[in-house]
Amino acid sequence: MTPLLPTHTSADARGHTVAVLPVGSFEQHGAFLPLATDTVIAMTIASSVASAYPVLLLPPVTISCSHEHAAWPGTVSISATTLYAIVRDVAESLRHNGISKLALVNGHGGNYVLGNVVQEASARGERMALFPTEVDWLAARAAGGVSTGPDTDMHAGELETSLLLHAHPSLVPADYAEHDERADDRNRMLTFGLGPYTESGVVGHPSLATAEKGKAALANLVDAFADVLSALDR
Repeated sequence: MTPLLPTHTSADARGHTVAVLPVGSFEQHGAFLPLATDTVIAMTIASSVASAYPVLLLPPVTISCSHEHAAWPGTVSISATTLYAIVRDVAESLRHNGISKLALVNGHGGNYVLGNVVQEASARGERMALFPTEVDWLAARAAGGVSTGPDTDMHAGELETSLLLHAHPSLVPADYAEHDERADDRNRMLTFGLGPYTESGVVGHPSLATAEKGKAALANLVDAFADVLSALDR
C-alpha cells in the first residue's frame, strides 16, 4: 500500500512550480469504512496525480469540516475559518519557496469553504485550483461504470467503496455489501445534519462496489487533472 505521507526529500522538491494539497476529513463512514476514508481517497488521487505529472505532493489535511456527521462517534471537525486559514498559510509558504501554483485535491464534499478560498485567491491574481469538481466526479463515475448517481450515492456508497477496493482493499471489510442504506431526500441536511436521514450513516449502495469501477474512475480523474494544470498555466 502506498504510504499515506509523501517520502520525497527537500532535494526532490526543487524545481517544482505546482504543488498538490490533499484535503480529507475524519468522519463516520458507516460501521464498515474507516473514519479517515476521505483522507485516504484524497491522498490516493493526489498520489496518482503526482505519479503522472511534475507536481509536488504535500501531506494531507486530515481533519476538516464534517459538522453534518457529528451525530456519530469518532467524527472530528474544525471550523471553515480554520480550514480556510490552513490553505491560505500553505499557499503563502509555498510562494516563499518559489511554488506559485496550488491544486487542492478535495476528498470531502462538506468542505464548501475550499471553493471560496480558490475564488478569492484567483481574484487576487494567485493561481489556485480545486479538484475534482462536480463535473470531474460525474465523468469519473461514468468512466467507472458507477451505476448510482451522486444523490443516491452520497456517502460510503458505491464510488467510495470502489476506490478503496481498488487502491486499499485491506481497508474494506468482507461484509461491505451488507451496509446499503438509501436516503435520497436530504433537503435540509445543512440545518439538521445527516443524522435524521440515515440510521447507519451510509447513504448509498456499497454492495454495488467493485475494484474495477474504482480503478477506472481513478484513471479518469488522473487524466482530467491535465486540465487543472492547463488552467493554472493561464
